[in-house]
Amino acid sequence: MPHLHADVEILYRDSHAAKSRVRTGARKPENVRFQSRRFPRNSLTSSMKKERDTKEQILALMRAPKYRPLDKIELSRALGLKSDARGTLRQALQQLERDGDIARIRKNRYVLPGEADLITGKIQIHQAGFGFLVRENSDQGDIFISAENTGTAMNGDRVVARITRDVAYARARGASDRPEGRVIRILERAHATIVGTLQQSRNFSYVVPDDPRIVHNVYVQPRALPAAERAPAPGDKVVVRLEPWESRHVNPEGEIVELLGRASDPGVDMLSIIRKHHLPTEFPAAVLAEAERVPETVDPQAYGEREDLRDRFIVTIDPDDARDFDDAIHVEKLPGGEWELGVHIADVSAYVTPGSALDREALKRGNSVYLVDRVVPMIPERLSNGVCSLNPRVVRLTHSCFLRFAKNGAPKSARFARTIICSAHRLTYKEAFALLQDPPNDKLGEHLHTAWSLAALLRRRRFAQGSLDLDFPEVKVVLDRATGRPLRLDRVENDESHQLIEEFMLAANEAVALELKNRLIPTIYRVHEKPDPEKLAEYRQLVLAYGFKAGDLTNRAELQRLLASFRGKPEEQALKIGLLKSLKRARYATEPLGHFGLAKNNYAHFTSPIRRYADLVVHRTLAEINNRRGARASVGDLSRIAEHISTTERVAADAENESVKMKKLEFLQAQVSAKNPQVFRAIVIEVRNYGLLIELPDVLLTGLIHISSLADDFYVFDGARRRLIGRQSRRTLAVGETLQVRVARIDIFKQQADFAIISDKPASPSPRPRSRGRNSAR
Repeated sequence: MPHLHADVEILYRDSHAAKSRVRTGARKPENVRFQSRRFPRNSLTSSMKKERDTKEQILALMRAPKYRPLDKIELSRALGLKSDARGTLRQALQQLERDGDIARIRKNRYVLPGEADLITGKIQIHQAGFGFLVRENSDQGDIFISAENTGTAMNGDRVVARITRDVAYARARGASDRPEGRVIRILERAHATIVGTLQQSRNFSYVVPDDPRIVHNVYVQPRALPAAERAPAPGDKVVVRLEPWESRHVNPEGEIVELLGRASDPGVDMLSIIRKHHLPTEFPAAVLAEAERVPETVDPQAYGEREDLRDRFIVTIDPDDARDFDDAIHVEKLPGGEWELGVHIADVSAYVTPGSALDREALKRGNSVYLVDRVVPMIPERLSNGVCSLNPRVVRLTHSCFLRFAKNGAPKSARFARTIICSAHRLTYKEAFALLQDPPNDKLGEHLHTAWSLAALLRRRRFAQGSLDLDFPEVKVVLDRATGRPLRLDRVENDESHQLIEEFMLAANEAVALELKNRLIPTIYRVHEKPDPEKLAEYRQLVLAYGFKAGDLTNRAELQRLLASFRGKPEEQALKIGLLKSLKRARYATEPLGHFGLAKNNYAHFTSPIRRYADLVVHRTLAEINNRRGARASVGDLSRIAEHISTTERVAADAENESVKMKKLEFLQAQVSAKNPQVFRAIVIEVRNYGLLIELPDVLLTGLIHISSLADDFYVFDGARRRLIGRQSRRTLAVGETLQVRVARIDIFKQQADFAIISDKPASPSPRPRSRGRNSAR
């Protein structure tokens, strides 16, 4: 399981598993034989060259100053193509349109998108119906799409939109400078299936999608499924395969292909999330068979090829419930005051070789997914929890990073080697924290105190160099294993034991990135680019509205000062979230573009190859330094991998966050009908004319106190000072006020919580601190 690290990926990512659609109930027709066809390689190469040449000719023609929109036949004539080349022309036009390089307008005529005020991109739909088009291959702002102009687009679809409101024209009239558009064509659907709840009206059946951003119900005709014990019934969770949807004036239609069970049945909620995000639930037989052939122990013949570290005092520190241990450390204080840090990472690349079934499946998944009740692993558990896991007192293959630091923590040198280790101790964060609180009385305690001395030094240097303190608290949902019901919420603290591991992993990741960059070896970097100045200017206005002083936020020192100014204040979480929305998302790329949040010029993911494919790639490229193993991957291949795993990471982050929020809401929903409902501490983070937006700091959930529930007085909204004022009592409710609240209503479908104020009862104590779990932030 992942550590929580200051790479703040969980903040910047949206942080996975590849989409692996499952169509239960859909079977191949019997007695149908498929025959593979082989083509001569020269024939394929020639065909591809013709299509590429045709694309270039089409684009050159359309860029000509006197070009007018032409259809396929007219384009064929203009290009002087013979009749036998029209198939190539058709394929080239389809590919160019899918890529967004050209656009098809009325009467099936083709133009360059910019010439017709057309924009290609992915649409993000809000549950209110409107959306934003995120442009492709452009740093310009998003396009607002009103609900009536979304057409038949669904959330995440690639679409073509026409600009209907020009920025320059709007500015000339003194209006808002936000461009607006209208969807005119769907290029690619984001999802072939949706998950929802089956409902029945008097005349027809329909499915209400679980995703509130899919605003239309889907008409279906329930029928018995071959793999199901019964036919779907109202109230069931089902998977629906969407049929082509051409007109917004009628609802989309689909076919039920899988019955998940009653919506209230244990486990159905998590299974719904898995299906919704197309996460794989099983490994293919070939992958499992390959994993079974991997020995459960390390072959002694491998010892001679590696640096032997079995005599070093090496330990692992992980969450209480961790089952896979992919990193271990050792620290030594050297004569003269210098430090040596050893970071030892499970050498997954020794078992998952390029092109193997294990490798193909790991790439497809991209990363492991940590849902609230289960893990969807990137590689089979036989490896992740077995021979790859750095279990105590057993020999394991590792890839080690040896770092030398000066007295003041400044890096002096780095060395990398393929090694074997034998971990001396497996510590939990709770155990490590306890040892750090008392003077050392044995070798383990001395080792940990030495390690913390170095980690504290590195941490101070990192923030002195401009790293942003964007750490968020975490609340773990504890479940009943039998029923999956939430039992309690435990607050997790980011104490010294977590910070120790955090700093060492960051140091190793940075050192590896710098080494690969200096040696000009193509690899995959973790990048977090600088924010747009316009976004920071908008965020500055938000900060000023909250009453805080803010200067030029493009200055890193000023941004750090601002973060420090509201540390510990009631508005801290709301303003941190606002900043995160102003920053770009971290992603993977083949260029070392740096990491803005960490203030590092070079950064890569090296420390978690059990759960991230990016780290596995970095291990392979780093191996080229040591013994030139394997063929070097091309930049083109690495770019495609980087784009793919950036996508799978965002999918995993969405699934993980949704699973946690669902269980939190389920826990709160139980309080509505409880005889002695729990009272929660709440902080007002925003005031609107319809009520108070609050955050429960002990639950890490936002909700609403509707103005109609304020029964002690009639409250009036003061927009200028962002507060509500009682007309009779003159009581004010403003941002930053601490309240005691109870749960009034939970809407699981909309994922919303309403609360009511309580004044005569003390708030329940905060959940007890627990050792912080890992996430994928590194």
